[in-house]
Amino acid sequence: MKSSAIVECVPNFSEGRDLSIISAIEKSITSSGVSVLNTDPGKSTNRTVITFAGHPDQVIEAAFQAIKTASELINMRNHKGEHPRMGATDVCPIIPIRDISIEEAIEYSKKLAERVGKELNIPIYLYEYSATSSQRKNLADIRSGEYEGFSEKIKLPEWKPDYGPQELNLNSGATVIGVRDFLIAYNVNLNTNSVSLANEVAFDIRENGRPQRDPKTNKLLKDSTGEGLRTPGSCPSVKAIGWYIDEYRYAQVSMNLTNMSITPLHTAFEECRKSAEKRGLIVTGSELVGLVPKKALLDAGLYFLQKQKRSCGVPDSELIHIAIQSIGLNASSEFIPSKRIIEDMLEEKNNPLINLTLEKFANETASDSPAPGGGSVSAYLASLGASLSTMVANLSIHKKGYEDRYEEFNSAAMKGISLSTQLLHLVDEDTKAFNLIMDAFRLPKTSVEEKRARKKAIQAATITAIEVPIKTIETALQILPITELMVKQGNPNSISDAGVGALCIEAAVKGAALNVKINAATLDDVELKKMYFEKADKFIEACILSCKTIIDEVNRNII
Repeated sequence: MKSSAIVECVPNFSEGRDLSIISAIEKSITSSGVSVLNTDPGKSTNRTVITFAGHPDQVIEAAFQAIKTASELINMRNHKGEHPRMGATDVCPIIPIRDISIEEAIEYSKKLAERVGKELNIPIYLYEYSATSSQRKNLADIRSGEYEGFSEKIKLPEWKPDYGPQELNLNSGATVIGVRDFLIAYNVNLNTNSVSLANEVAFDIRENGRPQRDPKTNKLLKDSTGEGLRTPGSCPSVKAIGWYIDEYRYAQVSMNLTNMSITPLHTAFEECRKSAEKRGLIVTGSELVGLVPKKALLDAGLYFLQKQKRSCGVPDSELIHIAIQSIGLNASSEFIPSKRIIEDMLEEKNNPLINLTLEKFANETASDSPAPGGGSVSAYLASLGASLSTMVANLSIHKKGYEDRYEEFNSAAMKGISLSTQLLHLVDEDTKAFNLIMDAFRLPKTSVEEKRARKKAIQAATITAIEVPIKTIETALQILPITELMVKQGNPNSISDAGVGALCIEAAVKGAALNVKINAATLDDVELKKMYFEKADKFIEACILSCKTIIDEVNRNII
């Protein structure tokens, strides 16, 4: 699992009225080094949903502390509310967001569940992807009977908790923990105030579809078991209903997208649009409720650019802008990506360097601080090289006479912008790696044991500081085939730009290789040190050869 892995956690607490308790739970989360992205208390439901996200290790620790605080401050004996519930922390979903698999997330959910059950003496049930049996997959099935009925339910063999005691914690109740897909709450606006028409669109698109009726009698049709027959809708993993919003004075199709890999955001929008048009309706925009993963909007941006036969090799910010415009996310209220996209809300904290202006980055590099240094600058140089090759690919896509090569150049542009983005993140990763070494050197060294632990930490941090510039080199070298393609077959008016890109890559690889060597020189393992030196030299040799081929080609074409 990558260090850039992000999971979201959305625990539901059985308290929505006492702000001091809600605040204490929030504090227990942020004290674990995790950002709280949203807190949504409900008075009538007497329930609060808190959203936070970050690296899985931090999120699991924060979740434990939040569950612990809730168990200390919420007494389920006194709880009343409209929403079904079974515990002080009723349910604690964990949602993979970036660079983590479902399987890896499940292991984290089990780790959390085991710790809560053992240390807090709370019965724990695993659900959704983490479920240990089919009857425990659905939250509603587990929670059936609620807090008041759980003292007896928990004694049944089929409802033995996955972790914790087989008796209800009368103060804290029981808790459900598990991994689920990200649920996107999404509403599409219609130019009508008719709820019935909005429902017709909802029936067309939702997975459950619409009931089948006898065309002659209009009676509902049933199968041999008495179950009602239904015509499935066009969007699997989508729940939908039509409603009227008095505030907006128009009807909407209100949807829950439960698996965006099956039905992505743009597909739900397009299917609503097609259904609406059949009924003489117009889709006038849409709105997202709550937070959304960046991928949902990036995929939407790619979809609409491909429909237009435009280059998809553009920065994430441009893809997001295209998505917002295409599905009308500003129609109901202003959609501000930095406040609605999970990764963007975490970006500034996790990647301070790449969020600097060019001037500030240059000034920060020039300061008396040793970081950012040569490694970060090398990664930035490589990113610029990738950006120049991407630029030439984009100019080739849109050049008259090159229309039949759209797929080829678009593929090159998409790969180029992806590599550029990866290298930008390595700008910060290199500085983080240097800081790890500094942190290791600051460890205490009074006792023999402390000295041993300190030395081990320094060596481990040094390996990290070597592997990051190696990653920079390996990523940078992937750009050169794109650069060569642009020099040989791309827009001839921009051939020099591709050449400058190659020179950036050469300088970046040489610079990153120097970082590999200076860090490897401090290793105690002589063979490992030798291996890293040889690897760095081979990288330089391969890069010089490729770049010379490219620059020679540029010079031949310019002459």
